[in-house]
Amino acid sequence: MERECCNGKLAGTGVNNGIIMENHSKKIPYDAFVFTIGAEKKKESDRFLSESVLAMQISGQLTLETNIEKMVIKSGDILLVRKHQFVKVTKTPIDKESQKAILLTLNEDILRNFAFENQMDTAEKYHGQSNILIPENDFLKGFFNSLIPYTQNLKNVYTQLSTTKVKEAVQLLLLIKPELKNFLFDFSEPHKIDLEKFMLSNYKFNVPIESFAKLTSRSLAGFKRDFQKIFGVPPRQWLQMKRLEEAYYQIEKHNKKPSSLYLELGFESLSHFSYAFKKQFGYAPTELTKRR
Repeated sequence: MERECCNGKLAGTGVNNGIIMENHSKKIPYDAFVFTIGAEKKKESDRFLSESVLAMQISGQLTLETNIEKMVIKSGDILLVRKHQFVKVTKTPIDKESQKAILLTLNEDILRNFAFENQMDTAEKYHGQSNILIPENDFLKGFFNSLIPYTQNLKNVYTQLSTTKVKEAVQLLLLIKPELKNFLFDFSEPHKIDLEKFMLSNYKFNVPIESFAKLTSRSLAGFKRDFQKIFGVPPRQWLQMKRLEEAYYQIEKHNKKPSSLYLELGFESLSHFSYAFKKQFGYAPTELTKRR
């Protein structure tokens, strides 16, 4: 997951729910427990979430899309995003105001420790929504305000402090919505799901093959072996073929423009998409638009 740290400062009053963040950014460690993301112009990316995340939108708009739903997060919204899923994230500035959000990773080891300390039953599996908007709450707004110094001074954050902040977030979530207990404390591993059905629902996400293997509860070798048996070709070859077939359909039947499709279908650049399309079908996607 791409992570950027935006310098900021606390403010008791003012815009953005009391949180003021400057535009300067720098890369931060991948395993940071709290981080900020931002964009000066619209930007899309695909991600695999191995741990649950609690996020607050500071400014602009964040769109989160999975294979079953699409959520638009606006300034002031707080969202709880469940682990073990692919998401397409679109950052969109609004009215010349850049997109900014602050996110807290709900580390599973910390959650397990919290459940043990509080003698909580963790045997029940969670079957509810994967992404939940949390009702507006002054406690959580104040909590996110308290996280900003951590995003600025990650090298000085002790493990004990980061653990304390995650546990504080959990306590607030349970206070606001007690029914989140199973969401937070379901530690069961994803079962070995139907690979064919899963891939046909998720092939558009541009994430490493290892992420597909993990979410289907297979080793990388096992995933490739099962995949070859079902589809008859290696995963990378099949993924590109499926994405190009979908692109052809969208251009021909729905008049989609190649420039609006390539990111949606998991290609990193328009030139790469055009090259692959021509290699697959014998002509460029722009030629297909002229044939309609």
